[in-house]
Amino acid sequence: MDEKARANENASRDSMATVAEKAPVTAQRKVRADLETKLPKPYLPRALAAPDTDNVNGTWSHKHENMSVLQQHVAFFDQDNDGIIYPWDTYKALHIEDLSIFNVYSTAAVFWLSSAYNRSNMSSGLRAIGFNAIASFFMAILIHGAMSYVTLPTWIPSPFLPIYVVNIHKAKHGSDSTTYDTEGRYIPANLENIFSKYARTVADKLTLKELWHMTEANRNAFDFVGWCLSKFEWGVLYVLAKDSEGFLSKEAVRRCFDGSLFEYCAKMQKGAAAAGKMG
Repeated sequence: MDEKARANENASRDSMATVAEKAPVTAQRKVRADLETKLPKPYLPRALAAPDTDNVNGTWSHKHENMSVLQQHVAFFDQDNDGIIYPWDTYKALHIEDLSIFNVYSTAAVFWLSSAYNRSNMSSGLRAIGFNAIASFFMAILIHGAMSYVTLPTWIPSPFLPIYVVNIHKAKHGSDSTTYDTEGRYIPANLENIFSKYARTVADKLTLKELWHMTEANRNAFDFVGWCLSKFEWGVLYVLAKDSEGFLSKEAVRRCFDGSLFEYCAKMQKGAAAAGKMG
């Protein structure tokens, strides 16, 4: 091999390198280089589905209704399907369906507000959290107070604190995993890289400690609100969906992104309630 060919080979190898020797963090937080062999165009943002290497077409039987993946994430809370989520819609979803939404402030607040939260084991290891009426009311007001204004179609605030599903992408905050892009599309590669970077114990699952490390690594400079929101969202998801061994699975995270996790939990809660009445 002549010198020019060797130089071209080295340049080609370097152009695809994912680790830089003088940046140890690039070796500590590895990204996957094999995604294209398992998932078509993994770096292409998906508007309608949330696929991963195990579910190349997204969640089976989940209907996207031509909404973006981020819109699907919140659509469960649009109880009357009018495209607007009011505080009472969120309250019903929190209290009646025994679910919790992830876009509020701190994990500590969840435990303080819950006073007593119910955990019901499900066939896949997912859990649903049931908040009492006072907690649900407080959280609904907090959520809408934080998110409503940026989604409004006008500059004039609304006293009813509605969240417009069509504009939910405007409520995206910093210091997140960037699995959603700024238009609400879903980027499969970023989901996969969450686990390649931070899952040290089990390849496709996160411990609470690993989850904490991820949120620390994702922090943007001076983004104090984003830091808090990110830790809260992932903390509540961990409580909601961890398995009996304390792991948060990639499947649970993926289904949270497209909202099918909420639908699943609601069905399980209804089934458990029906069985209880029959019993």
